[in-house]
Amino acid sequence: MKPISDSTITRRSFLRTSALATTVISGFPTIVPASVFGKNAPSNRINVGAIGTGRISRGHDLPGVWQYDNARVMAVCDLDSIRAEDAKKLVNDYYTKKTGKEYDGVRVYTDYRELLNNKDIDAVLVSTPDHWHAPIVIDAVRAKKDVYMQKPASLTIAEGRMMADAVNQSKQIVQVGSQQRSSEQFRYAAELVRNGRIGQLKTVYVGLPGDPSGDEEAQMPVPKNLNYDMWLGTTPDVYYTEKRVHPQVGYDRPGWLRCEQFGAGMITGWGSHHIDCAHWAMNTEHTGPVEIWGKADFPKSGLWDVHGIFRTEALYDNGVHMIVSNEIPNGIKFEGTDGWIFVSRGDGSVTASDPVAKQQAAKKLDASDPKLLTSVIGPNEVHLAVSKEHHGNWLESVVSRKQPIAPAEIGHRSCSACLLHHAAMKLNRKLYWDPKKEQFKNDPEANQLLSRPQRKEYAIKLAANQKNTLGK
Repeated sequence: MKPISDSTITRRSFLRTSALATTVISGFPTIVPASVFGKNAPSNRINVGAIGTGRISRGHDLPGVWQYDNARVMAVCDLDSIRAEDAKKLVNDYYTKKTGKEYDGVRVYTDYRELLNNKDIDAVLVSTPDHWHAPIVIDAVRAKKDVYMQKPASLTIAEGRMMADAVNQSKQIVQVGSQQRSSEQFRYAAELVRNGRIGQLKTVYVGLPGDPSGDEEAQMPVPKNLNYDMWLGTTPDVYYTEKRVHPQVGYDRPGWLRCEQFGAGMITGWGSHHIDCAHWAMNTEHTGPVEIWGKADFPKSGLWDVHGIFRTEALYDNGVHMIVSNEIPNGIKFEGTDGWIFVSRGDGSVTASDPVAKQQAAKKLDASDPKLLTSVIGPNEVHLAVSKEHHGNWLESVVSRKQPIAPAEIGHRSCSACLLHHAAMKLNRKLYWDPKKEQFKNDPEANQLLSRPQRKEYAIKLAANQKNTLGK
């Protein structure tokens, strides 16, 4: 992107400077039509490319963006060429139906780096498996693209720190897909806690779903439509079997979610949501626990090897004690000296295949005293940022250049906390953490878990002007 001069203007600078000339529909901006400015005016839409077009992309991220008139999905990318073509058809069909005219404006890529080289693309959705989140976001912000990324923020704490630093240095807008921050009940619960409605906060209970183990799976030929080597990315080269990757027919829940090679299981899968919102209420968004301990059961055989039944605990510098377990009702319970508040999605989930058992009469909000849930937050009290819809909040930030409700640094800290609980599961002993240095104290064995070896051809590289701040 060329620097702005007196005689030139870029698409992104136009979006930013024209923000004042917008009308607001449903709380988000719609840019004034280009016809107002003449045929040579810059585009009035945010051009978006989708990287990773599986279950979460099709059911959540693409619909989350294409519903807004100030955004246009113009490109899709997937390492599975069949999925990439499916996504092209999905998007084209949506715009055909929306406009009433035949639409065929979506370009297909099978290598995200080629998509990032397209100067017409302003922003990208990153809806890939967990192990690809941080590397793609780093490359995207270096390519001057704004990003909406799925959570968790990273596979390891070291990768997350590199990602957050790269985002900060780039000045790009990055929204982490912690969409519970855009749900009214989670914001209200956090405000009630922050404003002392339950007295001094003492304990936070975080309930997460669990994941079943599986059988051994035989090696299979790699489908011709899948670039399996690149799909593995930074992680070790292991044989292909369908349940390690994703279904070759349909878009059911993929097997990689239950493989530790590509993620940590539900401790980051749903933990990134609930621990993030717990941090919001605890006012610990830029730090983390100082002590972590617990245990978990891990499968002794089978392809799927993420944690099963678990209970982990953490202590924060402010004295708050957090307990995380799959045996606690799904949601977050804040317990203080004067009562408690419970918040959850109710019976909601992101996709139909999420392994979340329906709770009988599940409530989005509950409290020790029902009067707590009608409490009005006064004008001089703590009011947290309001977002009506998570993708819309991101698009609004792309225009205004103000930080979205779930920026990269906060997403990194939430993910880090989850990974600290995972480390405690692995080592089965108490760990002591320094949130400033982002290192375990006097514990070389635990510090080995901050990163993983990366295959050379896919290893994340620091930029020339980027320092590795982890542990500094």
